Amino acid sequence: MQSQARAVVIGGGVVGVSTLYHLANKGWDDAVLIERKELTSGSTWHAAGLLPLFNLSYSVGQIHKYSVRFYEELQEETGMNVGFSKCTNIRIAQTPDRWDEYMYYAGVAETIGVPVNVLTPDEIKEIWPLCDTDGLIGAIQHPDDGYIQPADLTQAMAKAARDKGATIHRNTTVTAIEQTADGKWLVKTDKGDIVAEHVVSCTGNFARKTGAMVGLDVPVIPVEHQYIVTEPHPDILARKEQGLPEMGVLRDADSSWYMREENGGLLLGPYEAGAPACYVDGPSPDSEYELFQEDLDRIERHIESAIVRVPAFGELGIKRCYNGAIAYTPDGSPIIGPAPRLKNFWLNEGHSFGVTAAGGAGWQIAEWIVEGEPTIDMMGVDPRRFGPYATEGYLIEKNEEAYRNVFTVHYPEEERGAARPLKTSPSYERQKRLGGVFGSVYGWERANWYAPSPDYEISAEDRAYADVITAHNHSNPIDGHIKERYRFGRSNAFEHIGNEIKNVTENVGLLDMSAFAKMEVSGPGARDWLESIFANKIPKTRGRVALCHMLTRNGGVRSEFTVYEWQPGVFYLVSAGAFENHDHDYLYKLAPADGSVSLRPITQKYGVLVLAGPKSRDVLRKLTRADLSNNNFRWLSGQPINVGHASAHALRVNFVGELGWELHHPIEQQNAIFDAVMAAGEEFSIAPFGIRAMSSMSIEKSYRLVPRELSIEYNALESGLDRFVHPDKGDFIGRDAVIKAQNDGLNWNFVTLEVHDVDAYDARGSEAIVDMDGNLVGRATNGAYGWRVDKSLALAMVRPAFSAVGTQIQIKLLGKLHKATVIADSPFDPDNERLRG
Repeated sequence: MQSQARAVVIGGGVVGVSTLYHLANKGWDDAVLIERKELTSGSTWHAAGLLPLFNLSYSVGQIHKYSVRFYEELQEETGMNVGFSKCTNIRIAQTPDRWDEYMYYAGVAETIGVPVNVLTPDEIKEIWPLCDTDGLIGAIQHPDDGYIQPADLTQAMAKAARDKGATIHRNTTVTAIEQTADGKWLVKTDKGDIVAEHVVSCTGNFARKTGAMVGLDVPVIPVEHQYIVTEPHPDILARKEQGLPEMGVLRDADSSWYMREENGGLLLGPYEAGAPACYVDGPSPDSEYELFQEDLDRIERHIESAIVRVPAFGELGIKRCYNGAIAYTPDGSPIIGPAPRLKNFWLNEGHSFGVTAAGGAGWQIAEWIVEGEPTIDMMGVDPRRFGPYATEGYLIEKNEEAYRNVFTVHYPEEERGAARPLKTSPSYERQKRLGGVFGSVYGWERANWYAPSPDYEISAEDRAYADVITAHNHSNPIDGHIKERYRFGRSNAFEHIGNEIKNVTENVGLLDMSAFAKMEVSGPGARDWLESIFANKIPKTRGRVALCHMLTRNGGVRSEFTVYEWQPGVFYLVSAGAFENHDHDYLYKLAPADGSVSLRPITQKYGVLVLAGPKSRDVLRKLTRADLSNNNFRWLSGQPINVGHASAHALRVNFVGELGWELHHPIEQQNAIFDAVMAAGEEFSIAPFGIRAMSSMSIEKSYRLVPRELSIEYNALESGLDRFVHPDKGDFIGRDAVIKAQNDGLNWNFVTLEVHDVDAYDARGSEAIVDMDGNLVGRATNGAYGWRVDKSLALAMVRPAFSAVGTQIQIKLLGKLHKATVIADSPFDPDNERLRG
């Protein structure tokens, strides 16, 4: 075994071998893979080999698309048959909500270049004659979809990787991983040691054991998954003899199962409630080609529904039942990217659809390692989207939940209930008593909207649903009351959100944003360091507030921070709560090693209450001696003030476009401030408002968000951040790329759209934007109904030729084209008179 390598990949399943192949394909011919047993002996060998392109995540959708194309090319490259059957995939729909989901997905697919066909029941029957189409609305079909033989695929990638110079060591166990003084990694094995610049963990069911070697609590715990293989059926055998094509992969999402042909018979794979987490402490050291005892009682209902939908299935005997482990994360998406706080340690783990994702995951992590950045926005699969809260008990509950919900309808505003509440701000119970309906971000409970009363609930008629296995269309009960019936259009929450916005616009509202990520930066080099990592100028005057963006070296937007110097030479940085681990990890990794900059994470030490609306000054004046006039307390500035008998740093900023202050306070004082503000605001009709109202109001102001309009895929100038990017201030990350974009011209432009002729639904993001001839010219990034401007709005990235105000284009919403007009940014209060009021 060699003693040096540029990269060591640990794990010889389909994901690890793909990672090795793509590193070698980038020219790293000294990359090494270490596998404790034989290749594919973990979860890969028992995988069903499906290649589902369907995914509502932009990141995962791009990864799956690449995989399917790559696997075809691999056969040509190696001359090896990988068992790729492009038999297509058919997803049938029994319910209107399912059909809305499919139509929404079709728009997502169009933006990333995945073809989707829409089928009638008669067309389904023609392709799948054994399927009973009674009660079906229709289906969508992926013509490029199908299945593959996982072991053959893995061996082909292994051969190609070796041909490119990479090395594979089988039957070699990693016993320890240590970081050396010079930052490299010492990988110890039972066959010798290797020093590497980079280590990539692709260890599947062993992910947590591997992570523990370097002090990581990897948020992956597998869940048991069963599938059944039957004896051959004469009708299927007859089709083969006649030379007819395979019937394709059939997915009855409403019944939570997939089915395909297998050696003249059928293969049925259900996703059932009650499937347990497994390998919580990791597999045994000798684990190889391991299966669990089958439990057919657990999937009895799915078998019965399959017999109803495909009667031929009920005529067959069971040949074999497989029950194996599939790695899961709390949200069901994999973790692909850098490990937090560790230099050059990478994770490619948690693949519940590992065969489908392996090609694309290996491609992007190799790009990231070799080139320093991925080529697509990976926020949806970044390992740092989870934090220290994702411990064992949380993972068991959430991962089992993710598994049983694989086939449930994925509503845009769905909030799942497992392992909640976990992190709550002190005023949580107060908000709940005021009607708060909560969602969760990074483990924190946040009020999405407020019901008119704590005992408000939707009727049984409102939440009625078809009698299908995946029947679930409403929020989890709060104190026994079900508050929301989820929809792809406007739900019952719509009018109540409108009332919140009306009150903020006319009076004053209070919003809890304690989940914001917060970091204190200090030290003699703090100011210069911040100037070097952010594109905006750091204010010279203490107390001024700046919105600052951290760019990639390619000029894309990585993160967004509010920066406020709250003590001399001490800076308070605030960023999105969902990206705390991500944003703070970049700060740690960019910090100078000479000790001139100190970082202190303070997210859980400070709460944030947002007071907003034209009467916010009137409320705050009752609670503080501070001069709140424009002359003394300008927009985009902050001051320490008293709030009743409590204290806070008041920042005159917000995300709703109204006069207001963010009150950043010691979190133990939150209830004192909450109660004082609500009492002082009673005469001004104060009322709480939630995240959805804030989001709607922000869209009326054309405010951008990471990772929607602000993305590594778009240059900061393409995202319309001109006034926040200052190439003339001196060097900063991404400066050269920004200057190049200025000189060469932009490929995309950020625009605000008014969407016409809609009354029941609005853009959500990822919808296709086409010209009047139907050609794809962009994608929506966000959208909502603008209550203050009385328009349905969308934010989008489009080709420059379609970005001029007044341009007529079209947007596809739930399968229907709607005309849209490019309008000037900030349709509400474009001159910011209310913010400055």
